[in-house]
Amino acid sequence: MDNSMERWRMLIASFQRLEWIDISIAFGIFLIFLVFRKLFTKYVFKFIVSLTRRTPTHVFTDVLLSFEKPLRLFWIVLGTYLALLYLPFNITTTEFVQHIYRSFIIMLLGWGLHNYMSAHSAFFFRFAKRVELDEDSMLVPFLSKILRFSVIALTIVVIAGEWGYSISGFIAGLGLGGLAFALAAQDTIGNFFGGIIIITEKPFSKGDWIKTPSVEGTVEDITFRSTQIRTFADSIVTVPNSTLANEPITNWSQMTKRQITFKVGVTYSTPRHKLESCVHRIDTLLREHEEVNQDLIMVRFSDFNNSSLDIFVYFFTNTTAWTEWYRIKEDINFKIMNILEEEGVEIAFPSRSLYVEKDHQDVMQEMLKEEVEEDHTAANEKSSK
Repeated sequence: MDNSMERWRMLIASFQRLEWIDISIAFGIFLIFLVFRKLFTKYVFKFIVSLTRRTPTHVFTDVLLSFEKPLRLFWIVLGTYLALLYLPFNITTTEFVQHIYRSFIIMLLGWGLHNYMSAHSAFFFRFAKRVELDEDSMLVPFLSKILRFSVIALTIVVIAGEWGYSISGFIAGLGLGGLAFALAAQDTIGNFFGGIIIITEKPFSKGDWIKTPSVEGTVEDITFRSTQIRTFADSIVTVPNSTLANEPITNWSQMTKRQITFKVGVTYSTPRHKLESCVHRIDTLLREHEEVNQDLIMVRFSDFNNSSLDIFVYFFTNTTAWTEWYRIKEDINFKIMNILEEEGVEIAFPSRSLYVEKDHQDVMQEMLKEEVEEDHTAANEKSSK
């Protein structure tokens, strides 16, 4: 304590003995570095960047661009240090001033690294390209935020250590606090990791039409907590990512073609040759249709149903758009109706036939006749009374 007070007294006494020539030279040194800073930024820095862009890798260019603003401030810090160093007293040797300048250097390094970890930097662009992430992926911004936060935290820790503060107790407290927070926020953490799974595995993207056991619709937004899905009723459903990550997901937007399948039931009275003709003509219709995918077409007489002879129809459309798919389906339905009409074949409907043997019919008629006679006799007796 006494040594520190003595140093400050000596420093104040040195200031009192300063001459104007010393102050002017020190100020001139600072102005030289201030002017050199502008020249360096405008000419030297740009020239160095242009040279690094000719190299096979762009790492040096990215680093230089990230440290451009910190370098501008560095020349000011260096100018003030050299100006103070020229003065006829040892202010730069004091522990307090050394801590200040070392803290400035640490802060400038942290600032440059913080810029380098930007989500729009070439570092993450190459990372996204290597792992084949699309432009809508949220993994890159998330990693960028995590790394930039880590850089800030590390910079603060190093500066605190420079000033002699012990951070071991603080870190231990963070560990205990983090454990308590993790236990209290299990659902949130589950949603967070569910979001990571969705973003990395990419079962769907924004704009996709998906179907799960809990919801069906178009994906509006994906965050690390939940996914917003617009249903076909034009409402927004927010689904926790932990739920989506544990459900089977059907992504209809990944279809390259769209299925149409149904059965055409005709009456049992249809002759065989007409049924064969209908099957052949429907098959020809589909194979000549420009909007039907030709990879797989099936038209077969498939079943003897309870009240119909069933023709099985199975094919795909080239388009996957819902409205176009319905238009094609309608067009083919009308043309199948025309084929059935031209062949004189009727479409069957659910029906039931009742067959009564002749002997039983005679018994029924006698029973009805007896009932009529009994009713007639009862009516006469009532009128006589």
